[in-house]
Amino acid sequence: MRPQGYFITGTDTGVGKTRSAAALCHAFAARGLRVAAMKPIASGCERSANGLRNQDAQALQAAMNVRADYADVNPYAFEPAIAPHIAAAHSGTAIDFAVLDRSFERLRLQSDVLIVEGAGGWLTPLDKGRSFSDLAQRWQLAVILVVGLRLGCLNHALLSRDAIERSGLRLSGWVCNRLEPHMPEEAANIATLRERLAAPCLADLPFAPRDAAREAAPRFNLDLLPAA
Repeated sequence: MRPQGYFITGTDTGVGKTRSAAALCHAFAARGLRVAAMKPIASGCERSANGLRNQDAQALQAAMNVRADYADVNPYAFEPAIAPHIAAAHSGTAIDFAVLDRSFERLRLQSDVLIVEGAGGWLTPLDKGRSFSDLAQRWQLAVILVVGLRLGCLNHALLSRDAIERSGLRLSGWVCNRLEPHMPEEAANIATLRERLAAPCLADLPFAPRDAAREAAPRFNLDLLPAA
């Protein structure tokens, strides 16, 4: 049976994709499943004795319960904290989907569930013609949308949903992630999201900047995910 695969995208950058992706890893692992995770392309990496390392990718690697090389979890790592396609261009690197395919396949063969986290939003570019959405389509992953709850999130969430559906992929669920301690009309905004997004809300995460993914994992209701 082909493993379950989920692509974690967001309404913007900094909305809690990594927190949600890592929490999903813990939630699936708690059910006795083998879980792998991947952040195919990452910018904003730091130099280390082992090469460039991305904090988000390291968080995913720590949350998964199968062993894998960092190079498979994060095949393309760029130092500047800028848009990935610009960082790649500055370094003279062309994103090779065949390289990503090989890492994806190695992780897929080890796992029951594979969580892939994008960067930025659904249409964040990878080069002149391709975006992260092309990877989700290429690997035929179900999509989970992380909605950062703040002013403007309704429009961003609905535009993201429309773009995902136009790609022919399934929006399997969404995550409500509070980014502010007190948002005006918070309950009304959440109610609107629940009304307008047909997919289930998998988790409602409180404002907790220091809350680890492991603590957030029990808030995810995996039973709401459609069957793979």
